[in-house]
Amino acid sequence: MSATNSTENPITPEAVSVAVSAALEAIAQAPDAQALKQVRSQHVGEGSPIAKLNAKMREVPKELKKEAGKLVGSARGEINQAFTAREEELAAAEEAARLEAETVDVTAAPTRERLGARHPLTMLRDRVSDIFVGMGWDVVDGPELESEWYNFDALNFDPDHPAREMQDTFFVEPVDRHLLLRTHTSPLQMRSMIERGAPLYILAPGRTFRTDELDATHTPVFMQFEGLAIDKNLTMAHLRGTLEHFAKAMFGEEAKIRLRNNFFPFTEPSAEMDIWHPLAKGGPRWIEWGGCGMVHPNLLKAAGLDPEEYQGFAFGMGIERTLMFRNELTDMHDIVEGDVRFSEQFGMVI
Repeated sequence: MSATNSTENPITPEAVSVAVSAALEAIAQAPDAQALKQVRSQHVGEGSPIAKLNAKMREVPKELKKEAGKLVGSARGEINQAFTAREEELAAAEEAARLEAETVDVTAAPTRERLGARHPLTMLRDRVSDIFVGMGWDVVDGPELESEWYNFDALNFDPDHPAREMQDTFFVEPVDRHLLLRTHTSPLQMRSMIERGAPLYILAPGRTFRTDELDATHTPVFMQFEGLAIDKNLTMAHLRGTLEHFAKAMFGEEAKIRLRNNFFPFTEPSAEMDIWHPLAKGGPRWIEWGGCGMVHPNLLKAAGLDPEEYQGFAFGMGIERTLMFRNELTDMHDIVEGDVRFSEQFGMVI
């Protein structure tokens, strides 16, 4: 541009036409929305040919500004219209491609996904919980990493009881912290008595841990359910009636129980419970099921309850053991190894 020629217009129709043609060609060749976005930046954004021409408006003589402005504005409008049309075209093409990809051939054989199955231990635990909830009991839960006091001391275990040895119990190092993986769900009984007081009717199902080797009948991680009732004037008759109702709910109306004298640190008197399994393979028979008894007065005292005012009974059974003799299973490996084919045979009802 000559500085002496005041009528010279730096924005010529030819320059505008070149910028518009380049933009229209780039828009038409954009293969997808992402590429079109880059074209927009190159041909409309700052630094684009049309933007550079627009920046020259300050150099246009006053009498030519209107004409130059109209020329640039018209060019911008043409480019933007082309962008909008190409956007719609690409969007329609992408939608058509997506629909084609999602087309379902209704004549093709279906691909069946293999579903998982609830584990029978979980179903049995829920079945037991439902029975006691139906009796008005509460189901409680608590920590699997437990203090030695809750797991042993508060339950009247002697200081030299064999269960306290490291060959029987998983202690957490350092040992002087007195933390361990609970060996039974009985700590929940003490926790519930301390936190809730009396009267109290609870069921405590959960995982427990002992240093057993995994074999056909043992596993180091297993599940228990324990029950505790604390109230005034409870007797062994209430314990027996509760367990008989539970046995019939689990095994049918012909089921019955018997109690044999035994010893447990946390109950006095204590009993081993057998169940008459009417549907056992090979014919009805007695099967050892679990332990039970009246809550030892020392436990009530440890929980801050007066044993002269309150009495209680407790019982506990293993869920794996219950599943094994209830469903005629002979190998613990089948229960713990997690093969979905094992779980599928039980369906949704246990």
